[in-house]
Order: sequence, then structure tokens, then C-alpha cells
Amino acid sequence: MVRGSAALLLAALSCAACSSPTPGGATSQSASAAEAGGAVKVGSTAPALTLKLHDGRSVDLASLKGKYVLVYFYPKDDTKGCTIQANGIKDAWASFQAAGIEVFGVSTQDAASHQSFIDKHDLPFPLAVDGEAVAKAFGVPLKNGLAARNSFLIGKDGKVIAVWPDVDPAEHADAVLKAAS
Repeated sequence: MVRGSAALLLAALSCAACSSPTPGGATSQSASAAEAGGAVKVGSTAPALTLKLHDGRSVDLASLKGKYVLVYFYPKDDTKGCTIQANGIKDAWASFQAAGIEVFGVSTQDAASHQSFIDKHDLPFPLAVDGEAVAKAFGVPLKNGLAARNSFLIGKDGKVIAVWPDVDPAEHADAVLKAAS
């Protein structure tokens, strides 16, 4: 039992050692964590990919240089935490626009599910489909086919300026706005 407890403590300490705080409560992964298949880290160039959106449009992330871009991953449309998170961004939408932040939500549901979620909550931002491929590009883990609640703020230069590996849905919008200021 002691051996198992020591192993858990060692694992927790090594995990704590691989991340450090950044502005707005975000965290950056160490280079070794990123190289081992971890999440994209602060300072790295955002993945080169095209987001396929719920309405059939596509957006190349590289085409958004000169703007802040929030790519936020959430587990499932219209669930409690995901709704709180999405509505938090919606409620702060005027501030997001004033800060020049483009927002893209990403989960693994299909376009019809995303459209229903957008319609039900009057969301002002698009949701990306093909969430598994986008999650893989950002190094976001999937559990039972659902994305972990992770967020990435990309700066105007195309580099990641903040990473939230375990988002608090109720405080997410404020944290993003602080990191972009």
C-alpha cells in the first residue's frame, strides 16, 4: 500500500513539475510533455489546420494571423458545464469583439448537434466539426470519444499565448479576456 501511495505521489509531483502558470491562470506544458504527445504549449506556433465549421464553412487558422483566436475544446453539446462555458463567452461577446478575439468551439459531435446547440443558446460563434482531428492537432485528450475541456489562445502572431488544460466553465470567458489584454 505504501509503495502504491508513493507512486501516486511521485506521479502527482512529476505532473505538477511539467506545467507552470501563465497569465490568466493558464498553464504551459514543458517541452518534454509536448514532445511526448502532450498539448500544444505556450510559445509554440498554432497547428496548421483548417477548421470545418458546423455551417459548412472552413477556416484556415493561418489566415487569422493579426487576430487573437480562441480554440476551446468541450466534451459535449448542451451538457451542463459546456452550456455554462458557451453562455459565459456569449454573455461577454461584446468584450470578445472589442478585444478582437475570434472564437471557435470544438467537440466531437456532428454539425446537426452543433447547430441545435447554437440555436438553443443563441451562440454568436461557430463550432467546429471533425473534433477528433482538431483535438489530435492540439494534443487534447479524448475520453470515450469526448474531448477534454482544454483551451488555447493564439496571439496575433500565430503563436499560442495561453493554454488552459482544465477549464473552469464559469470563469473561462474572464480568464481569456485577461490573457488577451
